[in-house]
Amino acid sequence: MTWFNRQSRLVQLLLLLIPVVNWIVEIYVRWTTFFKKGGLIRLIICILTVPFGIIFGWLDFIWVLLFKKLFLQ
Repeated sequence: MTWFNRQSRLVQLLLLLIPVVNWIVEIYVRWTTFFKKGGLIRLIICILTVPFGIIFGWLDFIWVLLFKKLFLQ
């Protein structure tokens, strides 16, 4: 999560815009956040990110564009 937040806003948006890359970024960011902070909701989001990561990636793209942070983070 800190790695993603340290990137410029343009790099964050590009990472979330490219379909396969956004899925990989979503899995990486969500699981590392879960392992560091834990929590039932984070676990559910992590599990849902594996099959639906591209959908979360597009949602996060819009969320980062509007609010400058990832959805449900």
